[in-house]
Amino acid sequence: MAQTILVVDDKREIRDLVAAYLDQEGFRVVTAANGQEALYVARHERPDLVILDLMMPAMSGYDFMRAYSKEADVPIIILTAKVEENERVLGLELGADDYVTKPFSPRELAARVRAVLRRLHRQPDAAEVLRAADITLDRAARTVAVQDRRVDLTPSEFDLLAVLMASPGRVYTRADLLDRLQGDAYAGYERTIDVHIRNLRTKIEADPSRPRYVETVFGVGYRFAVDP
Repeated sequence: MAQTILVVDDKREIRDLVAAYLDQEGFRVVTAANGQEALYVARHERPDLVILDLMMPAMSGYDFMRAYSKEADVPIIILTAKVEENERVLGLELGADDYVTKPFSPRELAARVRAVLRRLHRQPDAAEVLRAADITLDRAARTVAVQDRRVDLTPSEFDLLAVLMASPGRVYTRADLLDRLQGDAYAGYERTIDVHIRNLRTKIEADPSRPRYVETVFGVGYRFAVDP
């Protein structure tokens, strides 16, 4: 069964372009012209992934993410003309997994969609369950528990934690982690990793300002503590 992609943009020509290309790639595509319409469509269609413009009338992409994240854990790719760093960071902080700036290549956008969905449905490695200190991560079920408390992570946050937990003490650069998340088919935005790490810490650390599990190696990158 084809995976469903929700494309949200106030410009019809962009919706039609993205929908036509993704349809050729084998996806089922539904569309919405603003955040309010997107909420209605998402609640009825249950998309596997959302491609989301940020600046729209009626309800912005930011407000859509704030509202829909309370109802479902669905990967989101931001599609926006906004290129300022603070705009990208805010979108990532609200739970987006990736972003593509306008003007964009439909082929690159489709590659990003496949990359996010591939991570979400990736077959688990031999070590399906990772345990470290109070954290248990189940690759097959894609669940994380801290002190037996279920923690809901975005696909990117989950994959980052899985990479780090699989090799405690190993230091990963931002470029290393970006490659693990997105692959090397296109250039990425390394600040994305900082935002995902910050979001991850707020969910798994008792005191995110003094992380016990995910450590910063200044000037290099991040590692999972050997003995948290």
